[in-house]
Amino acid sequence: MACFVAPTVAAIITTRFRKKVPAKLHIEWLILMLWGGVIMLIVDHLFTGELVPFPPFLTAMQNPTDIPVMVNEILTVGTTMTVAIFFIWAVMVFVYNKTKICNKDIKPAI
Repeated sequence: MACFVAPTVAAIITTRFRKKVPAKLHIEWLILMLWGGVIMLIVDHLFTGELVPFPPFLTAMQNPTDIPVMVNEILTVGTTMTVAIFFIWAVMVFVYNKTKICNKDIKPAI
């Protein structure tokens, strides 16, 4: 229904504070992963009819009894996806920084 809201909030916050993050953390990777996921989820929700181009935009908001279900989905599914993206980014940064340090002393053979 609205699971894309959690990664959208994370993408907005991450994009807003990107200049405060050290370069070695490659925050641009995280920003690309978050916004890419948001765009994919929005397209998916448009195709399934859960998101419409007219108010209230989310079909779950048309019926007040569906709002708690929608909020629960944001908090469970959306948060889980966002945490997964952060975890994958952290692993990518860790591996990149470790291999970069290990390979720093190796000079190419010419």
